[in-house]
Amino acid sequence: MSKLFETSEINGMTLANRFVRSATWEGMAEADGTCTANLIDLMAELTAGGVGLIITGHAYVDPRGQAGPWQLGIYRDDLIPGLTRMTETVHAGGGKMVAQLAHAGLYADADLTGRAPLAPSAVSGFTKAEPQEMSAGEIEQVVESFSSAAGRAKAAGFDGVQIHAAHGYLLSQFLSPAFNRRQDKYGGGVENRAEIVLEVLKGTRLSVGRDYPVLIKMNTGDFLESGLVLDDALKIGVMLEKAGIDAIELSGGTGASGKLRPVRMGIKSEDREAYFKEAAVAFRRQVKLPLILVGGIRSFHIAEQIVNDGVVDYISMSRPLIREPGLINRWKSGDHRKSTCLSDNRCFVPIRQGEGVYCLTEKKLQAKRPGNSTI
Repeated sequence: MSKLFETSEINGMTLANRFVRSATWEGMAEADGTCTANLIDLMAELTAGGVGLIITGHAYVDPRGQAGPWQLGIYRDDLIPGLTRMTETVHAGGGKMVAQLAHAGLYADADLTGRAPLAPSAVSGFTKAEPQEMSAGEIEQVVESFSSAAGRAKAAGFDGVQIHAAHGYLLSQFLSPAFNRRQDKYGGGVENRAEIVLEVLKGTRLSVGRDYPVLIKMNTGDFLESGLVLDDALKIGVMLEKAGIDAIELSGGTGASGKLRPVRMGIKSEDREAYFKEAAVAFRRQVKLPLILVGGIRSFHIAEQIVNDGVVDYISMSRPLIREPGLINRWKSGDHRKSTCLSDNRCFVPIRQGEGVYCLTEKKLQAKRPGNSTI
């Protein structure tokens, strides 16, 4: 049997295989972030499709950190019942689920929040709305928001949490010199820039305990002028390991990184797959805890080789599982044809139209099959 289908463990969380559904924006929550039946149905489909660990879409921990409409929320206690129904559904199907905790920072939607976006520094040119530099008190409040959200996740039955410190969101902004130009203890050298992330990890641990899985998603590089570079990312990874993080999902890029943004298009050949692999190799030399690799993985044999070589412990995907929720079961059955995902990012179109995430290409194909109406 392939190593990809071996059971494994992250701080007591036993996983049936080494495939992870990476967080995305499903656009299926209510306007206030409440979990919906449609979102629960999507998670049930992913569970039935065989993925070992589902990471939720980025759930905002504070109303001022909301990135977009119909985004899942985890910022107040009355959201727990809907989240509980989601975890219960996943568990009933034999799956495991982690809540991704997020704050958009500079990239918060000012039209939705009604307030200026918060950021490490008042840098301009990245968004239409001018950001507000965070005070020490606001930083403390954000740390508390992450901690409280982690407690809600545990109360709702999630098997763990993932701190979102990637893709140019708030914690990623603090790590990046392109966004963080502070002169206090949260700015300057990499140790200072990582301070808020370490504080969030510490607060989260106090909220959920030592025996509860706490993961993080972080950039290996921003691909921006004066942005986070791999050498500093490696130092942050070592700091996180010493501070007690349980696993790191490796990603890269921001919304301002052009063709090198996190969700790259045109992955039509194998040489374009696993575009953060070399960074993962560097991380493996420095960090011994479980590593998860995301970024353009489409082929079974490439995923298998990366794990067999010990580069990372888990393979994370999002867009392929939008196109084929049953991809992992297909691969497990012996059908190792690559994912049918076209990497065209058209799955974001229906989200922006308020329909929730789905693959436009697959929907059109289904409509043309015998017995279905055309669209």
